[in-house]
Amino acid sequence: MKKILLTIFAILLLITGCSESSSDVENIGKQQGENHYSITDLADQIITFPSVPERIAALSNGDMDIIYALGGELVGRPNSTDEIAIPEAKDVEQIGTTHEIDLEKLTLVRPDVVLGNVQMNSKDVPTIQSLGSQMVLTHAQSVEDIKAQVELFGNMLQKQDKAIEIISTIDQKITDVKNTASKEKVRVLLVYGAPGTYMAALPNSLSGNLLELAGAENIASNFPSLEAYPQYAQMNTERIVEANPQYILLMSHGNPEEVKVGFMKEMEQNAAWNQLDAVKEGRVEVLPSNLFGTNPGTKVIEALDLLVELFQAVNEES
Repeated sequence: MKKILLTIFAILLLITGCSESSSDVENIGKQQGENHYSITDLADQIITFPSVPERIAALSNGDMDIIYALGGELVGRPNSTDEIAIPEAKDVEQIGTTHEIDLEKLTLVRPDVVLGNVQMNSKDVPTIQSLGSQMVLTHAQSVEDIKAQVELFGNMLQKQDKAIEIISTIDQKITDVKNTASKEKVRVLLVYGAPGTYMAALPNSLSGNLLELAGAENIASNFPSLEAYPQYAQMNTERIVEANPQYILLMSHGNPEEVKVGFMKEMEQNAAWNQLDAVKEGRVEVLPSNLFGTNPGTKVIEALDLLVELFQAVNEES
């Protein structure tokens, strides 16, 4: 009888032990599940992370800037021949750009996440996923888009407080600019250029948005957009002469001085350009390539400051 009781007692202990083990496993599973979180990128992709991604690769300077501003870092950065503005990223492996990804180098850095552009990189999502990485897509055609990027990357890195701080700083800059802007708007032609190719930036481009926020009048705002590049318009000499810009601002991804030389030659071939106030007053300027013609990230504040300073000088001279 004693043996039977001992046997029953042992079985009860075993059952209890198994029950507790199963419960422990279930609880651990719940805790792991609770650590998962999702973000929705600007291409409306829902991306889930099991934990905060530590290995991040960026294909554009703006994305790189925002990640470091949030307190993160990269294992892969965009190609650059110029000295980069973020010292911590200087020795980070270059993995191509939004236009052309270097898959060999990207594979070597083993990113958890690759940051790309909606228009340029949507086609690359399956390839990136095949490498075992997630691809987060954004775009930046306005300051509001840049703020959305900051918020998105802040959620991705679980740095929401820092993201709110950065967005607040940008909003304060816009408010300050509006409060100090002259009522007399400076007439501006904003040109994106590459050797032999020149397009007028429209208000729906990032640079066009910055122009208006800085209190200027974009003389090309009513120009018809190009089908291939809807943020830009074909140059129309007759309408430009009629609008008579007080400033002509040039921006480029490449060699800015080369672009300016080429543009000045184009103007010299058409005497009508010499009638413009901008040309007569020598107000044809090349904008810094790290702030214009590309997404400057959090340095959008510097871009606004530069434009405001230029336009204030014109108003003071008038």
